[in-house]
Order: sequence, then structure tokens, then C-alpha cells
Amino acid sequence: MSDHARHQPYHEQDPMVVFYSLSRKFVQKKEDEDRTPQEAKEVIYYSLAIGHHLGVIDCLKTCLECPLSGYRAWVAKLPEESTARRKLEGLPRYGEICIDSTHTHMLACALDKARPQMNEQEQTWTDALIAALQMIENEPAIYLMVKRRDG
Repeated sequence: MSDHARHQPYHEQDPMVVFYSLSRKFVQKKEDEDRTPQEAKEVIYYSLAIGHHLGVIDCLKTCLECPLSGYRAWVAKLPEESTARRKLEGLPRYGEICIDSTHTHMLACALDKARPQMNEQEQTWTDALIAALQMIENEPAIYLMVKRRDG
């Protein structure tokens, strides 16, 4: 190890919060199974083992990312003891949360109401989350998976 590397101060990177939205579902059909390369089958089987067990794999895409410290400050702007704040505070506690059609109205209203207390970055996150919530309202099969991603 070089002297330069050894004497660098250690900076712990702030974990990220990533909001993933369902973009499509992948269903493996029996006739496709024979044509699927073995390496791809292994990925599919692994995905099914940790996810759905009915031959369905959810394809998720990132719709919002923010540092955990910023996420905490953003969520703290929501009314204390509110259902919306409790829901979003579940992420630091459990490492992930799921947002579905039963949460959209409650979260959108709370975020909109807290908007005047938010800084510009938090308002940008609010706009992105409200847009994702609107997608769920339009298509209730869509959901968001919110996960903490460390360094």
C-alpha cells in the first residue's frame, strides 16, 4: 500500500435511498424454457427463489435516488405522528419499504402539505415521488420498492 493511500482520511459514504418502480412483469413460458441458455436460467431461477414463486419476475427501474441523510431530513418535514411520516420512516428502520395503491393519496397529500417547509432539493424529490405515486393511481398494479443502498 502506498504512503499516500495509507494516510488518506477515511470518509464513510452516505448510504443512498433508491426508489424503484415496477416497469413490467416478466413471465417465463414453458416453451421459452427450452430455448433459454443455462446461464440465463440460473439468473431466472435465483430471481424466482428470492421473489415470486409463480414464474413471474418484476422488472424494476430507478425513479428517484437521494442520500439517506437527505431522506431523513426530507421525511422529518412531514407532520409528526402522521401515517405518511411513519410509513417513510420505516425505510431506515427496516432497510426497505413498499409503496402501493393503498399509500398514494396519503403520501401525496402529506408531501404537498409539507412542501413550503422543504428546500429546493426536497421539493425536487417530492415532485418525483408524487409523479411516481400518480403512476400508481393510474395503474394500481404498479408499486414502488424503496431500499437503502450502502456505499
